[in-house]
Formats: sequence, C-alpha cells, structure tokens
Amino acid sequence: MTGRTRLRPTLRLRLTLLNGVLLVGAGAILVLLAWLLVRDALRPTDELLPGSTVALADGRTLDAGQWQRQLIDAASRELLVKGLVALVAISMVGVAGAYAVAGRALRPLHQVTATARRLGETTLDERIGWSGANDEVAELAETFDAMLDRISAAFEAQKRFVANASHELRTPLAVMRTEIDVTLSDDEADLAEYRRMASVVRDASERANGLVDALLVLARSEAQTGGRLARRTEFDLAVGTANALSAMAREVERIGLKVHTSLRPAPVVGDPGLLDRLAGNLVENAVRYNHLHGRLWVRTGADGQRSWLVVGNTGFEVAPADVPGLFEPFRRGGQERTGARGSGLGLSIVRAVCDAHGGTVKAVAQPGGGLEVTVTLPSADAPTAT
Repeated sequence: MTGRTRLRPTLRLRLTLLNGVLLVGAGAILVLLAWLLVRDALRPTDELLPGSTVALADGRTLDAGQWQRQLIDAASRELLVKGLVALVAISMVGVAGAYAVAGRALRPLHQVTATARRLGETTLDERIGWSGANDEVAELAETFDAMLDRISAAFEAQKRFVANASHELRTPLAVMRTEIDVTLSDDEADLAEYRRMASVVRDASERANGLVDALLVLARSEAQTGGRLARRTEFDLAVGTANALSAMAREVERIGLKVHTSLRPAPVVGDPGLLDRLAGNLVENAVRYNHLHGRLWVRTGADGQRSWLVVGNTGFEVAPADVPGLFEPFRRGGQERTGARGSGLGLSIVRAVCDAHGGTVKAVAQPGGGLEVTVTLPSADAPTAT
C-alpha cells in the first residue's frame, strides 16, 4: 500500500454481510410467497355466477368482481407494507446479531494472531492453551501450539549445535595457541622443542579441519533433504562399504578386531559422495568405538524394492534411552561430551544422508555393549527409482 491506507474487508465483516444477504433474501422470499398466497386466497367470487352482487355492512351494494379487486388490492398493500417493515426490522437485528456472533467466534483467531506477533527468541515458551469447545478453532489452536513446540525444539537444537560447534573448534585452537605461546616464551627452546610444538599444532589443525569438513558435509546433506539431490547416479553400498573397510584395515589390525562381512549387491540411486561418506562414517564409528579384540560385522543386500546396510560392533554399553540421542550433532554414547574421540557428527551425517535419499536409519543397543546400525534406502531396481 502506498500513500493512504486501503480499506480491507475483514473476515468478520464478510461473515456479517453474508449472513445479512442470506437473511434479507430469505425474508424477501417469504414476503413474496405470503403475498402470492393471499392474492390466491382472496378470490371467493370466482365461484359465483356472473353479475352477482355483494351487500356491504354500510348498505351499499357492489359487483362481486369489483369488491374482490378492492379487497385484494387493500390486502396486498397492507401485507407488503407490514411485511417490508418486519423484514427491515428483522434484517437489522439479524445483521447486528451476526456481527456480534462472528466477533465472538473469531476471538480465538485474534488470540492466535496476538500470540504469533509476540513470539520471539525469548517468548517461544508461550502457548495459546485453548480451553473452549472442541471445534475447528480448538483444532487450529492445538495445531498452532504443536507448531510452536516444533519451532522451539528446533531453535534449542540449533543453539546447542552452535554452542557445541564453537566449543569443538575452540579446543584445537586453544591447544595451538597455548603450545605456540609456551614455546615462544621459552628462551632456551631448541629445535626439538619447536618440532614437538609443530607436531602438536599440526594434529590440532587436522582435528579442526576434520570438524569443518564434517560440518560442511552435514550442511550439504541437510540441504538436500526431501529428495532435492544435486546428483543422481547409481551407487552400490557394498562397494562403498568395502572401500571403507579397506581404509580402516590398519586400525582394525592394530586393535585386533574380528571382522565378519556379507557384502551382497545393494544398488541405490543418489549422490555418490554422500553415500560413500555414509558407509565410511558407519564403519569408522564401529571401529573407533570398539574395544581391543572386539567384533565388527557388516552386511549389505537388496530385495528389489530396498537396499540395506547393517554395521554392528562390540564396545562400551549404550543405554537404550540414549540411542536416539546418538543421531544428534556432537553426541557420543548418548552424552554431549566435547573433546572426546571424533567430532560427534558421524551418525548425524548418516541420518541427514538417509533423509536426503528418502531412506531410514535405526540403531539398536547390543546386549553387553556395542551398537548395530541399519540403513535402508530405496533400491535402484525399484520402479520408483529414477
């Protein structure tokens, strides 16, 4: 709008006008029907012989046809006048009542609007809390409250994510700065001391770089959630898993893991880079959070409609209640422990990649310790795959 405010017909006004139009229209139809019925009913002379007369109370004698016309005209005029007056009165009362009723019915909507306008970073805990009749307004209020719950949860998760990411990045940066300051302040530091400092700084920078890479992969995966994949090519989860096992072979040998594999073809369609990272994260987590001489089992397969990848491992015990939290960023073993092994984004990336490809992921805590993660994706052989 520019210059001046343009009148806007509100919902209350539109409902009132609609009710008024219906009321006036119904009243007008009733008056018309009454008028027609009266005119038809006031025709008694139609049954008399032609030339018949009617004796009036004042002694006059009139032709029956003439008397009938006068009677019909008088009755019609009186009916129309009184009917129109009654119609106007009823319409005014009806419109006023409709305006009041519409205002009362729309009051909860004003409450919803007022609540939405007050919402901000510090007021996301407000709710409508409608306690009226269980009608459409109550359904709208409940839906709005549920939406606020989801927004509040997402906002809190975002704040935790930012705080944890900042802490994770601050830790290697603090290590590098401390090492550099301590070494430079030592006037007697020799070449060996500088080499040790350089090695610590390199390890810390690699950790920070790994965290940044993981954050970028997570953001890329979440941006493609809902099937908005930038690349769609055929990929075999069995091949990606085999490559991941090969990359972790040295670490597997170092801690003496017993590996059991059953890698059958599991074709899917999607982004090869993300799918390769999915398999790599699952295998890396299964090795990283295992224990000496533990077990690692991996299975892939397909049934024509879906393809799956199962990665399980022994390790520390995970409470079943903590399993859902493992898929949250920076959660390790169901706990938000920064500074531990890894970035805490492995399973978060797995879930985001599954969402982007229209799949699912679930984890089950193993008796005695460890975890088994199952990823299910639409198969490349399925009729809906493109």
